[in-house]
Amino acid sequence: MIIDCHGHYTTAPAAHTAWREQQVSAWKAGATPPAYPSISDDEIRETIEGSQLRLMDERGIDLTLFSPRASAMAHHVGDAAVSLEWARRNNDLIHRVTSLYPDRFIGVCQLPQSPGAPIEGSIEELRRCVEELGFVGCNLNPDPSGGAWTSPALTDRSWYPFYEAMVELDVPAMVHVSGSATPFFHATGAYYISADTTAFMQLVQGNLFTDLPGLRLVIPHGGGAVPYHWGRYRGLADMLGQPPVESNVMGNVFFDTCVYHQPGIDLLLEVVDTPNILFGSEMVGAVRGIDERTGHHYDDTRRYIEAAFAKGTLDDAARADVLEHNVKRVYPRLAAALG
Repeated sequence: MIIDCHGHYTTAPAAHTAWREQQVSAWKAGATPPAYPSISDDEIRETIEGSQLRLMDERGIDLTLFSPRASAMAHHVGDAAVSLEWARRNNDLIHRVTSLYPDRFIGVCQLPQSPGAPIEGSIEELRRCVEELGFVGCNLNPDPSGGAWTSPALTDRSWYPFYEAMVELDVPAMVHVSGSATPFFHATGAYYISADTTAFMQLVQGNLFTDLPGLRLVIPHGGGAVPYHWGRYRGLADMLGQPPVESNVMGNVFFDTCVYHQPGIDLLLEVVDTPNILFGSEMVGAVRGIDERTGHHYDDTRRYIEAAFAKGTLDDAARADVLEHNVKRVYPRLAAALG
């Protein structure tokens, strides 16, 4: 079974996106937003079957962990009430997708984070999505400000109440920022990758998993710059008097394969231990075009995994772990849902 751990509803119905614009405009004007629009099942099918589902079939992907569009979470826009309403609308829409295609998609939720708002405000929505909607994880934004980095490090104890809820519910979080609020950070080309790298370094500097050994975090986009600079982080841990990265961080942290060229995937597979790698593509997402060098879509990441297998970088067991078994271990509610 091929399981993609990183999918977003980037093709959500136009009425949903238009309502968000109306919600933000109403907030700016101090007014009440209009009622949320009625969206039919056929409208949802149209947005899924011609995009994500078609590509999954073409690429041989059986199941996708599906969450709201990351760049549209926009936690820096509006206030806590606006963020809560937007998160619930997005999560309910994801639930409708998973209900229409229960064998192909399973939900991962957006959180109602807001700059300066305590993370405890996101616990209720996490519980609703996991316990009522059957979701198997969440996307946790380490910087709801959109690039100002006003939140404390992920190792700060202010995050612990949410982490404890995650451990209780036995769900991981993908550490995923949203859109950039500053033109100095291109969202997907700079902000995402730098945030992934920043999150990892925060974990290297702390002892989060000593306190919470059951906590699991997924750092997307191949871990940002981390695999390429693996020796730097090992060396920094030693200089800072921290335990080795392998024991202090990597027992609880996992990288996906959202890396869009073969040399990058090969580096990831060589540097990072196989149990810490989850197959992911983030289609249809940050990079949607076709690579003129290969004739294939950049985000067709299964091709890179299969090429690595063909040349012996992965053996049969490691290939199966990356494509299926690791994600089931990291997301135990997914494994339970699959029986």
